[in-house]
Amino acid sequence: MKKTIFLLVLFIIGYTTVNAQDSTKKIEMNKVFGGFTFSQEGKKLTVAQVAKLMENNQEAYQLMKSAKSNNTIAMVLGGAGGALIGFPIGTAIGGGEAKWELAGAGAALIAVAIPIANKFNKKAKKAIDIYNNDLENSVSNKFNPTFEFNVSGNGVGLTMNF
Repeated sequence: MKKTIFLLVLFIIGYTTVNAQDSTKKIEMNKVFGGFTFSQEGKKLTVAQVAKLMENNQEAYQLMKSAKSNNTIAMVLGGAGGALIGFPIGTAIGGGEAKWELAGAGAALIAVAIPIANKFNKKAKKAIDIYNNDLENSVSNKFNPTFEFNVSGNGVGLTMNF
């Protein structure tokens, strides 16, 4: 009787352990106002963290590095453009003489930053798709055994099907 209880407890512990290990950790890219956010298992990730996660997949990693560079350039150009637009507006609101040429230069910088930001979005999405598809196709994720507890006239047993 003690052996049966021991085997039952061992089976339950083993079954929960096998089912608790889910090695598929997909990265999600969600559109939000002003851009995209990245998450994995409910935790938000930065672009640098996403690139680090992709180091095992060279194709996705190289694409994400390129996307990260595009993001940096777009952020610098967009920030500078916003500052150049905001300065004359602030001067005009404050009652001074605004230099609207600066606002025009800022608008030009933002116009250049928008297509670069779009390249980032496309490259990042493609890199994430490559990474997630590789996770789905890996051998370790295809191995999904099932365990059954069997009782027959000859005794008690545990079977594994895969």
